[in-house]
Amino acid sequence: MTPVATTDVAPPGELFNFAQHLLSLNVDRAAKAAFVDDLGTLTYGSLADRVRRMATGLRSLGLKREERVLLLMLDGNDWPVAFLGAMYAGLVPVAVNTLLTADDYAYMLEHSRAQAVLVSGALLPVLTGALIKSDHEVGKVVVSRPAAPLHPAEVELEAFLDAHAPMAKPAPTGADDPGFWLYSSGSTGRPKGTVHSHANPYWTAELYGRRVLELREDDVCFSAAKLFFAYGLGNALTFPMSVGATTLLMGERPTPDAVFKRWLGGVGDVKPTVFYGAPTGFAGMLAHPQLPARDAVSLRLVSSAGEALPAELGERFKRHFGVDIVDGIGSTEMLHIFLSNTPTRVRYGTTGWPVPGYEIELRGDDGAPVPDGEPGDLYIHGPSSAMMYWGNRAKTRDTFQGGWTKSGDKYVRNADGSYTYGGRSDDMLKVSGIYVSPFEVEATLVQHAAVLEAAVIGVVDAEGLTKTKAFVVLKDGAQATEAELKAFVKDKLAPYKYPRHIAFVTELPKTATGKIQRFKLRELERS
Repeated sequence: MTPVATTDVAPPGELFNFAQHLLSLNVDRAAKAAFVDDLGTLTYGSLADRVRRMATGLRSLGLKREERVLLLMLDGNDWPVAFLGAMYAGLVPVAVNTLLTADDYAYMLEHSRAQAVLVSGALLPVLTGALIKSDHEVGKVVVSRPAAPLHPAEVELEAFLDAHAPMAKPAPTGADDPGFWLYSSGSTGRPKGTVHSHANPYWTAELYGRRVLELREDDVCFSAAKLFFAYGLGNALTFPMSVGATTLLMGERPTPDAVFKRWLGGVGDVKPTVFYGAPTGFAGMLAHPQLPARDAVSLRLVSSAGEALPAELGERFKRHFGVDIVDGIGSTEMLHIFLSNTPTRVRYGTTGWPVPGYEIELRGDDGAPVPDGEPGDLYIHGPSSAMMYWGNRAKTRDTFQGGWTKSGDKYVRNADGSYTYGGRSDDMLKVSGIYVSPFEVEATLVQHAAVLEAAVIGVVDAEGLTKTKAFVVLKDGAQATEAELKAFVKDKLAPYKYPRHIAFVTELPKTATGKIQRFKLRELERS
């Protein structure tokens, strides 16, 4: 497949600072709301001023070009100030998951060699624990909205900004200079520090935010995925700012109640027109007894990523709200979505078509392309690919291969050019010599009226053969038997695909983004 030319949207000029790029796009919107959180509104004009003050402040600490700054903050109006301020100064923000442990942060401090930390007051205790555990020293800790008096090595963010004048001009970074890091949430081992350039978020905003989603200046965007995730960063910062839209930010967990509150205009008197979620979240919302009525919300566009969207879930959402869920797949390594349905072309049960500007190739175990209808490993070629995994040459070489990025997903290409998800490459099951997609079985199980969620793994029987086992969460008050669910799957799929064992559980292990962690179920089976 020949990629669509991207030269018409390439970053302009030899020098390119992404933070400055976003600010320059919005110089005529100074009075417009850029971000709204539970405590107030941040206009584009105030954002530009605070970003430049943050840049001056960080450089005043003695930090030099390309040195890292750990960003451990809840979503709120201070997050874009911290992230863009560091980039404006030519520093490299390392945005990290806010749900981790002190041990995790100690590792990230040492691995990134962060010279300063930007942290939310609510997360300061766990950061303090990490600093005690770590042998790495940081020069300064800047605290957003502290909940208690600070120590001498800590400074309150507002005072920090007030003490410095706005930086006159951005650091003279290039499009290919390191811009920021995100840590990938691998299923095993330590997370990998994924290094992205200043140009990478530009590409995703242009190719997906503008050209596929067609975001508008009058949109109000709201993302259940947090800003420290690649998906959330595009959804709630780079995409809306690239068109001058407004973003609602939420520090709390994206429970159905929290999401509905914002859908109904309960924060800042604004209702989102664009919502970004994940399938697990959509399932929880549709099962909620206080599901809002169609005419109570203002949604015109709904996006999904993080895990494949079951067709039945998308269809139910469309029936209730009258809006399609635009499902796609992206990754930390590619920064955002590269394969997607579109607002005007949705085929439920598939992940859609390649985003213009990206090439997709499916390869077999021998590395050769596979024909349509056959499962293959997904490889992507596109301009937003990460530069490397910091300090991990072996993993870098395995994932980033001569311009192609290995995703670790199994897919099938359909006759119409769309792609159907088959699970993670290491989750695909071979039963009786035939590949079985855990997702396909899960998507069938959740069609049963009693089933809320399901996860399928492979277990080895006494003969050493792999058989499928499903872990099922039933809806409140609902009942179903193992035999009933097995028969339900047999009726809808090829007989060999039905789960040989079913365990009923109260909940499934998940990541912070709501992805089901099948590896934890496998560990449970081995224990």
